[in-house]
Amino acid sequence: MNKKYDVTALGELLIDFTENGISAQGNPVMEANPGGAPCNVLAILQRLGHSTAFLGKVGKDMFGDQLETAIREAGISAEGLIRDNRIHTTLAFVHTFPDGDRDFSFYRKPGADMMLKKEEICEEMIENSRIFHFGSLSMTDEPCRSATKHAVSIAENAGALISFDPNLREPLWDSLDTAREMIDYGMRHCDILKISDNEILWFTGKSSYEEAVKELQQHYEPKLLLLSLGKEGSMAFTEKANAYVPSFLQENTIETTGAGDTFCGSVLHYVLEHGLEALDGSALREMLRFANAAASIITTRRGALRVMPSMDEIQALL
Repeated sequence: MNKKYDVTALGELLIDFTENGISAQGNPVMEANPGGAPCNVLAILQRLGHSTAFLGKVGKDMFGDQLETAIREAGISAEGLIRDNRIHTTLAFVHTFPDGDRDFSFYRKPGADMMLKKEEICEEMIENSRIFHFGSLSMTDEPCRSATKHAVSIAENAGALISFDPNLREPLWDSLDTAREMIDYGMRHCDILKISDNEILWFTGKSSYEEAVKELQQHYEPKLLLLSLGKEGSMAFTEKANAYVPSFLQENTIETTGAGDTFCGSVLHYVLEHGLEALDGSALREMLRFANAAASIITTRRGALRVMPSMDEIQALL
C-alpha cells in the first residue's frame, strides 16, 4: 500500500550554536545552525529523494521561525510542527575539541520541544508513513514522554517499521536510571536500532562490543541493529548476518555534529529501497559503506540539517 510519507520522525528541533572563529575582541563567534537529531535524519532522507514529515514543537520566537523555515526549505513537511506561545525554542551550545569530538551545553529547562502533548500529535501523518523514527530525548520529561509513546503505539497499529536512536545526552536527564528505562522502552518497540559505541557499552554494562550486541539481540530482537563506531567505522547485525565497514576518514573534518544522524538516515534510505528481508552480509556491507560515506561528508561541514550531501556527492566518494 502506498503511503504519503516514507519517514515521519518525532522529537527535538533546536538551534545548535557551533563555534565559527574568534571575533576582533577575542570572543568565540557562534553560528546558529538548525539542528536536532530527528530532523537531521529526515534532512538526509529528503536529500536522497524521499518524502518526510516532522512532529515536534518549537517556540513562537525568532529561533522557532528560523527552524520552521529551515525544515520547509529542506522539503520536510512541517504540518505536524507546533509553535508554543510560552516556552522558548531549545538551544544547544556545541564545544568542539581538536579531534572533532564534542561537548554540549543545553538551554532546556524547559524548552519548547519538551512541551509536545499527546493530543497535538497528528495521528494521520504517522498512519501514512512507511517508517516512524524517534529518539530518547523526547522522553526525558512529560508531557512529551506520553506524546512519544502515543506516537509509537499509532505507528505499531499502522504496521509502520519503527526506527530508534537512543542518542544519549546525559545532561538532559534528571537521572541516568530514567534514561535507561526510556531507552529500554525504545529498544522494546523498534525494528531498527541505531546505537553508538559509548551508548551500547554504558547500557549493557559489557566490556566488548561483541558481548554487548549479543545482549541486545537476546533481550530486544531488533530486525536490524546498527552500531556506529565514530572514526572506526560501523557494524550491522541481523538474525542471519553481520558486517563491519571502516569509515571514510576526511582530512578536512571540522566537527562531527550530525554524523550519526546522517548515517542513520542513509541506512533508512537503503531499507526503503531494498527492504529488511534482503539484508544478507553483502547487502549489509553495501549499506554501511554508503552510510559511512554520507556521514564522513557531513563532518566537513558546519551544522547538518541544511548541508546534507547529495546522492552525487556520496557516489563520488564511493
